[in-house]
Amino acid sequence: MKTILDEIVAQKRIEILEKQKTQSIESFRNSENFLLPVKSTKASILDKLKSGIIAEFKRKSPSKGFINKDANVKEVVSGYEKFGASVVSVLTDEQFFGGSFDDLKQAKEVLNIPVLRKDFIVDEFQVYETKAIGADLMLLIAECLTKDEVYNLAKTAKGIGLEVLLELHSEDQLEKVNEFIDLIGINNRNLKNFEVDIEKSKQILKQLPTDLIKVAESGISDPKTVKELRQAGFQAFLIGENFMKADNPSQAFEQFVKESK
Repeated sequence: MKTILDEIVAQKRIEILEKQKTQSIESFRNSENFLLPVKSTKASILDKLKSGIIAEFKRKSPSKGFINKDANVKEVVSGYEKFGASVVSVLTDEQFFGGSFDDLKQAKEVLNIPVLRKDFIVDEFQVYETKAIGADLMLLIAECLTKDEVYNLAKTAKGIGLEVLLELHSEDQLEKVNEFIDLIGINNRNLKNFEVDIEKSKQILKQLPTDLIKVAESGISDPKTVKELRQAGFQAFLIGENFMKADNPSQAFEQFVKESK
């Protein structure tokens, strides 16, 4: 049976073929952003003055539909930074998450902290594209990539200065971790049925290399959960929907940070 993830990946491959008709890796290499230095996500997360939260800008999701269709990117992400976000994550998938490159570019214009491109990267073309649109950090999802694909995509990313966040969801994906990965995310949500299981994340955490930054992802809606996960050994927390569903995401973020300390 096809999962949502299978559908998304199939759509990505169609989009890549379409884009390759008008763009090339060479054109990305020649873009304005390509030579700009990358802001270090690791340093920002380890900065004790910040919250450790990777705050996400997300307009919709496959499971919930539109969460905040008309949110103003610059207003939201400026608030995230002001109230202590370590990193801002921006969805760039259009069809399933209502995101765009324009959202990421607008975020970059106003932020001094690193920006994560949150998308479904399955091809080297997208790695160069990620740098060309100005992202500092790229997500790889172990669930939809082979061990070799993770290795090659991460190596390419590191070669052009990007940092890499590898998202795991199960213990059998631990073998996909390699020397080009900077951060490991453990997705509390099962991508096949979208259910959340925090305890499972804690179990996987114990088996991770000690030198990597550990990120808890998905389904975090209670500040107490952040305290609990921090005690378990997580250093960062990727949270989006919880803030985006509020009328004022920045305000919701500010309140959450205060309560999670």
